[in-house]
Amino acid sequence: MPPRRLTFVEALVEGMRGEMRRDPDVFLMGQDVGVMGGAMGGSKGLYDEFGPRRVRETPISESAMVGAAVGAALTGKRPIVEVSFGEFLPTCMNQIVLQAANLHYMTAGKASVPMVLRTRVGDGPYRGHPQCFEAWFTHVPGLKVVMPSTPADGLGMMVAAIRDPNPVLFFEHMYLYHAIRGDVPDGDHATPLGKVFVRREGTDVTVAATGWMVHKALAAAELLGGEGVSVEVIDVACLAPLDFDTIAASIRKTSRLIVAHEAWKVGGLGAEIAAEAAERCFFDLDAPVVRVGAPQTPLPLAKPLRDRFLPGTHDILSAIRTVLTT
Repeated sequence: MPPRRLTFVEALVEGMRGEMRRDPDVFLMGQDVGVMGGAMGGSKGLYDEFGPRRVRETPISESAMVGAAVGAALTGKRPIVEVSFGEFLPTCMNQIVLQAANLHYMTAGKASVPMVLRTRVGDGPYRGHPQCFEAWFTHVPGLKVVMPSTPADGLGMMVAAIRDPNPVLFFEHMYLYHAIRGDVPDGDHATPLGKVFVRREGTDVTVAATGWMVHKALAAAELLGGEGVSVEVIDVACLAPLDFDTIAASIRKTSRLIVAHEAWKVGGLGAEIAAEAAERCFFDLDAPVVRVGAPQTPLPLAKPLRDRFLPGTHDILSAIRTVLTT
């Protein structure tokens, strides 16, 4: 049977649907996940199939939602708790950072928290709730943090996250939801967590990117290919734990590294990757690492300012040309 072509959000829903059919302990909870079908269609059809006991509407209280999910996970359930948008995560930091991340360690392995917290980040088609806080959680031991960029990995990483015995934060870039479509395998498909993926082979420069920026990096690589520049693009689909070995192997091949994400450049994941590169690949680099990210200012609301604020293909092109001429 040929693979199906799904949008990114359809693939996410398929991943949840398959696991809910396979395991009766899996359930979804969050605001508007039921009859409405979730923000931006993020749980469309699940309520109709599984009903209100397994697709549970919650009050507008992220701290209560995530706390309840932690408790359910401790009793053997596998909750998927949806925080509608990532900029609401600060309201439930205690439940994520002090409880979900620590309980396995604090109980000497006797307790586990098999919970998925999914949320939407990044600039989207309707330009609302765009804050990108994913780097905060890569700092916390005990949490896995993922941000897939393709429908196949959206489905496969959702399946792997639900099956994981410990908490996984699942960041979904809003622009990807309906903007891309791709082949998704049939059958039992789980993408291993803890890996990054080479999306395009190259020899002159490495671009390691996350989320929507992966597609912008691929666009930049395509443009530069016409100029004879060979760009390797790495999709950092798992932010924590970070598979730096694959990035290091690419650096040793190309001798140049650019990191690109939509979040603020200061303190972002790119800073961690750049530091790892300095520690482990210093003598392999022919130019300083260049970071592409948002400036250290609040995100503007007005379209002209926001378009200038958000990093894009042109910024990656400029960074590539910089490292090639340094």
